[in-house]
Amino acid sequence: MYTSKANSIVTPTDPLDPSASQTVRALLRLREMILDGELPAGERISEPVVAEITGISRTPIRTALVRLQEEGLLEPIRSGGFRVRAFSVDEIRDAIEVRGTLEGLAARLAAERGVSAETLEALTACVERIDRLLEQGDPDEARFEAYVEANARFHELLAAACGSEVVHRQVARGNALPFASPNGFLRAQAARPDALRILTIANAQHRAVVDALASREGTRAEALMREHARIAHRNLQATLANPRVMDLIPGGRLIRQKS
Repeated sequence: MYTSKANSIVTPTDPLDPSASQTVRALLRLREMILDGELPAGERISEPVVAEITGISRTPIRTALVRLQEEGLLEPIRSGGFRVRAFSVDEIRDAIEVRGTLEGLAARLAAERGVSAETLEALTACVERIDRLLEQGDPDEARFEAYVEANARFHELLAAACGSEVVHRQVARGNALPFASPNGFLRAQAARPDALRILTIANAQHRAVVDALASREGTRAEALMREHARIAHRNLQATLANPRVMDLIPGGRLIRQKS
């Protein structure tokens, strides 16, 4: 589930395994520190330092650091340890494109293979919940958080609807790419004067996707999801044009802009 602190997916672990729970703690704390700017781009991170900061032993920390490298937030350095990555605008665009392509694939397969009535009902419930939230006008904080939750739920249901663990896993990986999450730029989007209009358009696309799934129109469903991801491209451009909203983006300080 998305939160304002992160846009990544935590790998499930065995709740009876103490080292696993310690790894999750370390992973969540480190990711939060990176995305909140406590650990800026270029900052060197080593196991002993992290152990001292978090009070977690070095073995789970080592695992957490490797996972953050896999997510793209860290990169190894020759002298040992890791460094917080910075991201170019081109890399972010590519990550969004990957997400749109993968979600489009999931939508096409779901439509072609058929979606259960229960899943269609759950997707429709997400769309209708968002409609009700937007009917009240520009969202306040509580309604915005409800929008974020419903939006994340819709995308998760869609990824699972094709019935392929392989595709579902790859969509999750794509969403874990920094700034590629469907909710990655929503905070900045909500600060725009035309926020309500864009959110309404996005939900109209959600509804069209559900209709394509129900009608088993795979090509249409795929095209709609790829177009849906384009909203994130526009939000990225709007964010870059207004540095005042950069801090609203989880990890926004990691974006490296051209001089």
